[in-house]
Amino acid sequence: MAWNEPGKNDGQRDPWGKNNRPNGNGGPNGLDQLLKRLRQRFGKLGGGPGGIFTIVLAVLLAWLLVSSATVINTSQTGVVLRFGKYSRTLTPGFHFKLPAPIETVAKVETTRIRAQVGQVRMLTSDENIISVAYNVQYQVSDPRQYLFSTNDPDDTLAQAAEAAVRSVVGSHSMDEILTSPGDDPDSLPASAASASAATAAKLAAAKPGKDDRVTLQQQTLDALQHTLDSYHAGLQVTDVSFQNVAPPDEVKAAFDDVNAAREDKQSAVNKAHAYANQVIPQATGEAARIIAQAKGDKAERIARATGDAERFNLLLKEYKAAPAVTRQRLWLETMEDVMARNPKVIDGSGGRNIINLPASMGSTLSPAATVSADAASQEKQP
Repeated sequence: MAWNEPGKNDGQRDPWGKNNRPNGNGGPNGLDQLLKRLRQRFGKLGGGPGGIFTIVLAVLLAWLLVSSATVINTSQTGVVLRFGKYSRTLTPGFHFKLPAPIETVAKVETTRIRAQVGQVRMLTSDENIISVAYNVQYQVSDPRQYLFSTNDPDDTLAQAAEAAVRSVVGSHSMDEILTSPGDDPDSLPASAASASAATAAKLAAAKPGKDDRVTLQQQTLDALQHTLDSYHAGLQVTDVSFQNVAPPDEVKAAFDDVNAAREDKQSAVNKAHAYANQVIPQATGEAARIIAQAKGDKAERIARATGDAERFNLLLKEYKAAPAVTRQRLWLETMEDVMARNPKVIDGSGGRNIINLPASMGSTLSPAATVSADAASQEKQP
């Protein structure tokens, strides 16, 4: 088919492109139509040729309104920067400020407790190697110093904590760090402490020394806080604890034996206090009973001796007045006292007198003795 076949006016078949009349969006006429439609749409939104300016102004006002308000949470403190320089500090709540980029707000968590965990392997004062795992808890005390005084305050605290641990632990011996210096008397029974003056003195002498674990942790906290204050880091250390303090593996078995011996010692001390609490009250009560009994015997003997002395004085007075009568009466009283404890009865009358035996005495005589006594009496009768 020829390119210029009659009856068909198809400009696309013109090899020289002189009769091309594109009607689609890709040609010049399509671009004009697209721009025209865009102008019509923006004109309708803006109400005329100034619609684009109105839209831009509305967007700008909305952006200024949003960037001029800020909300600070209860756990935060806001630091306002004006052109990058500190301006003021915002408390929790809703606040207005100049829009960005004039003023910006940096929010800092001031109530959250942060933690840093570390472990150091170092030499003690007696040149022994020890491994210390520690935990540091802290929070932001000054948001302004926290943001601007140091480049990385958290990393600064980590390095300062390691330095503080090395300083404190390095100034003590391994035995002072791994072993406790003494027993706390508050944990001992109160009755054992009051048992005697000697026991109380021993308990008073058992107070913890100055190098126990709690004191070492407090010294580390003070050293760390002093370093942070000198840096103006705006951080407050709340707690420092030694999670694990252990010797090297080469000597760990020996220190385990030391710990076992210390536990055995504490167990023996507790058993001794328990035994003392049991025995001392019993001994105290027995001693009080013996003392009371001795006092009673003393009073009884003194009273008896006093009475005997007074009775002897009375007898002496009567004896001087009537020696024979007194001597006879004393002899009769003595014989009556002796014979009252003797179950035998002696008849010195040759059987001529009737002897009335007491009922209690008659019950003690055997039947054979009674029969023999009756037979003897019958033989003596005429």
